Amino acid sequence: MTEHIIEVRDLVKHYPVTRGVVFKKTIGQVKAVDGVSFDLRAGETLGVVGESGCGKSTLSRVLMNLEKPTAGTVHYKGQDISKLSGGALRRLRRQIQLVMQDPYTSLNPRMTVGDLIGEPFEIHPEVAPKGSRRDKVKELLDLVGLNPEHINRYPHQFSGGQRQRIGIARALALRPEVIVCDEPVSALDVSIQAQVMNLLEKLQNELGLSYVFIAHDLSVVRHLSDRVAVMYLGKIVEIGTEDEIYERPTHPYTQALLSAVPVPDPTLRDNKAIIRLTGDVPSPISPPSGCRFRTRCWKAQDVCAEQPPLLEIRSGSDHPSACHFAEKREIVATHEA
Repeated sequence: MTEHIIEVRDLVKHYPVTRGVVFKKTIGQVKAVDGVSFDLRAGETLGVVGESGCGKSTLSRVLMNLEKPTAGTVHYKGQDISKLSGGALRRLRRQIQLVMQDPYTSLNPRMTVGDLIGEPFEIHPEVAPKGSRRDKVKELLDLVGLNPEHINRYPHQFSGGQRQRIGIARALALRPEVIVCDEPVSALDVSIQAQVMNLLEKLQNELGLSYVFIAHDLSVVRHLSDRVAVMYLGKIVEIGTEDEIYERPTHPYTQALLSAVPVPDPTLRDNKAIIRLTGDVPSPISPPSGCRFRTRCWKAQDVCAEQPPLLEIRSGSDHPSACHFAEKREIVATHEA
């Protein structure tokens, strides 16, 4: 079996909601991530999709150990990363790197490209001796499709897609095994998105990288992902292979998301049914009991007030889906929640 490089179990991240200026009182908790479990295999891309506010970016920060979990564990090759500190944590940082969402704000405008990409070598000098760092930076620029002779330029002299390539080169500097991509193409034009996605796929094949790829665009995630986890209000509601999620979705929320994906072919578009959800996403401070999607779900019944487990559903599909009524189903009609 393929090695599990990251194992996440019952991960919880809550943020306190306080009242008062001098004497602050906690009046609630924002349940950003609330009981998430999954595995990432070596060389695999796991896509994480969902609406804004569902907890995707919080999940990425906990995976990077930039935030400590409220409960649950994240293991990297058997190590609980939340318990690491000092030199052990610094060594972990080499293995798990981050590509941020916005290439316009994630790069220091006062640093040259050479300094930006070479900065990790200052923290981890064992990766590149001082005399060879400039050559290493040029190699990284060439690896991501940029001109190595532009090493002395500043970020404002590059386009958005080129800046994101710089961010990817910086993430690759320490030769990591895992890269967490937090919506890395959402700020780019569609044509540039395709170029960056192709680059990520090429790098994965050449370097054996594992990706956690976070996005809200399902078509983007499908292009790169081996498996896809669908999040809603802090929980994973369905997880499966790319074919299982896109061709045989079992959870109503996944079906609703897929029905909203634009179809370029006019003939297919006219025959496609749309699932229209009414109402807003509930507050993560006081989410609904049981299934959190039930307030917007057309299938909801009394039993949905009890939390459905993320279990394997055997009615035509065997990937986990957290729905009491999950089943293989073709969308053949328009539903109003």
